[in-house]
Amino acid sequence: MLKHIPKQLSPALVEALMEMGHGDEILLADANYPARTNNARVIRADGLTIPTLLQGILTLMPLDPYADYQAVVQAVVPGDKNVPEGEPPIWHDYRAELAKAFPDFHLKSLERFDFYDHSKQCFAIVQTGEQALYGNLILKKGVIA
Repeated sequence: MLKHIPKQLSPALVEALMEMGHGDEILLADANYPARTNNARVIRADGLTIPTLLQGILTLMPLDPYADYQAVVQAVVPGDKNVPEGEPPIWHDYRAELAKAFPDFHLKSLERFDFYDHSKQCFAIVQTGEQALYGNLILKKGVIA
């Protein structure tokens, strides 16, 4: 056992966070995301929601202050009637957690297939049990200063 490691983070996820370098990205994918199709390194986090994982990850991993963005979401498909006006409700949770760790964060949005292509370059994909629509979130790792 180790002290101060959030209990929701598996050994495989902590290992990936430690191995990532400055500018590397990790995708916290919802349960519907085609993770294995888009990346060879997939870490399972079944049963956990992305906000729960995000809270734990942001206690360990700094976000990149030198980048144009610190996080990326998958844009809502135009005309999707399953999403209320504005943005998916889960994004409010993400914004709140990101702001706690990095008050001046910038959240970038990518069209669905651009997001899929982008995820192929991520260090790893964490396949979660998140069921919220448009729940996918990419984080860009920063440096320890």
